[in-house]
Amino acid sequence: MISSIQGTLVAAAPLLAVVEVNGLGYEVNIPLTTTERLPATGGTVRLHTLVVYREDAQTLYGFAAAEERDFFRMLIEKVTGVGPKVALSIMSRLSLPLLRSAIATGDVATLAKCPGIGRKTAERLVMELKGQSSSAFESAATLPGPAAHPDAAAPNAQRDAVMALMALGYKAADADKVVRQAWIALGSAATTEQLIKKALG
Repeated sequence: MISSIQGTLVAAAPLLAVVEVNGLGYEVNIPLTTTERLPATGGTVRLHTLVVYREDAQTLYGFAAAEERDFFRMLIEKVTGVGPKVALSIMSRLSLPLLRSAIATGDVATLAKCPGIGRKTAERLVMELKGQSSSAFESAATLPGPAAHPDAAAPNAQRDAVMALMALGYKAADADKVVRQAWIALGSAATTEQLIKKALG
């Protein structure tokens, strides 16, 4: 099993990265939340990976953080009707802290806005994952940018900033996106207040 890959980023698209390792180029399917944190082409990148085997294909999926990879694995293994393509779409729309929060609070409306899933699938997500004993779901790990370090308070700051923007009228996905961008710019030590200020700026 390939649990991670590190090499030179030779090409990148919204849902795909090509990583060269010892002369071999690996196509890695990635969510937009990982695309946002890729280095410039030619830079060194490390992705936490999962290989999904099908009868006619072997597909490599990559994520900026191990917690994201583990959550992706949980989605495709535990939720009826959710395959890799849908799981990648879900994780492209919302960051891991917001996904975990939505599932924990039963926020079906936010989940149902992810491309590729409707209300019924969103309800299954909540029903089948709520209370799930998994490090990917319960971990307090952060979603670091390329040079960031884990900080136990990070997901709470990110989630709280998203909730604050939603209270100001932002849609969940839009609030999540601007907070992720603020997070990448400010790093893992950013407080909720700093994230909100950066997002609004």
